[in-house]
Amino acid sequence: MKLTLAAIVLVAVALLTGCKDTDPVMPDTSASSSSEHSSGTEHSNTMPGSADKTAELTLTVYKTPSCGCCKKWVSHLEQQGVVAQTKNYDDLSGIKTRYGITPQYYSCHTAVSEQGYVFEGHIPAKYIRQFLAESHLDAIGLSVPAMPLGSPGMEVEDRFMPYDILLLHKDGSARVYAHISNAAMQ
Repeated sequence: MKLTLAAIVLVAVALLTGCKDTDPVMPDTSASSSSEHSSGTEHSNTMPGSADKTAELTLTVYKTPSCGCCKKWVSHLEQQGVVAQTKNYDDLSGIKTRYGITPQYYSCHTAVSEQGYVFEGHIPAKYIRQFLAESHLDAIGLSVPAMPLGSPGMEVEDRFMPYDILLLHKDGSARVYAHISNAAMQ
């Protein structure tokens, strides 16, 4: 994908403004769980590909404590009926390594389904549900690398930058799962 200077500047502005938290939080040095996102119900483990749109979807979201765009993405999930259990870490590199996400697919947060699939970055909830309803034997999950302007959690006015959702394979490769060309597709 070829980026123009204007697009690069817009992304830089979004990164600087969209991911700053307006409420300062003292960073913690260990993992902490945010229970306000938990439904408090037991969830049964299902086989990959067996989820449907009516089934409750729970994701564990690993993020840094001060990331405002991560909080906005969690709000997007919750508005779409996803239960998001957040865990704050000062450094997410160990989480990303543990789940097999290579650096070229990194974003600011990592979510993990009960089935063990990863969802890296600002993926619209409907594509997470779609992925979980399908069978992907060679996949570890989905990624929206970097932080595309206009993706869920990265909204800045009415600006939008088309982006790809990538299907991540166990061997470290990826392919385009969906191309998001406008905000209505989210």
